[in-house]
Amino acid sequence: MGNINVRLEQITKTYYGTDTPVHALQGISLVLDKPEMVAIMGQSGSGKSTLMNILGCLDKPDGGTYTFAGFDVMQMDRDQLAYLRNRRIGFVFQNFNLLARTSALENVCLPLSYAGVRGPEAEKRAKDMLGLVGLAGREQHRSTQMSGGQQQRVAIARALVNDPDLLLADEPTGALDSQTGKEIMTLLQQLNQEQSLSIVIVTHDPEIAEYCNRVIRLRDGLVIDG
Repeated sequence: MGNINVRLEQITKTYYGTDTPVHALQGISLVLDKPEMVAIMGQSGSGKSTLMNILGCLDKPDGGTYTFAGFDVMQMDRDQLAYLRNRRIGFVFQNFNLLARTSALENVCLPLSYAGVRGPEAEKRAKDMLGLVGLAGREQHRSTQMSGGQQQRVAIARALVNDPDLLLADEPTGALDSQTGKEIMTLLQQLNQEQSLSIVIVTHDPEIAEYCNRVIRLRDGLVIDG
């Protein structure tokens, strides 16, 4: 076992706004050690997206405790949570979420600007990250000049540029063909192993889950396996 990076204990989350409250999470407890590569699986409505949002400090639980890298997330205010998201957590999405009219380099520099890193230092770090994901020499290419797989590599570089403790990937191969998806998953495996990066992947695809060293299965807001 490595150093404990994430600990959730009896996490609950209920959404209101309809006639019937939606109990998205009903007492989730789990520990993620660093570095792990974990898949979260479950049918639609199982709570996996809610769990991802809570892990990424995009939403707060109604109850329970959440400790991330030594921080008590439940006691943090909005600014503290934003700092944690920017500096300690990286996000990768199914549809890449790149700025279309800017270069790969500019896309990767964006989180650095939020962290107060600009100029030559930001450019060097962004170039290093693009090289790490296999895009050296493509720094000035725009999204429209790149394949889906290359765009996702830019998104991964952007997620890693602030040296996070945790990478959260929501269906990272969902918009890619099967071969490109395999290449992206192999890259994530390498980052997990060579960079000691903890990675959590939300997926419905068992083939994607096979790349992970642990699978957490949810049903009706509860962990049923993993």
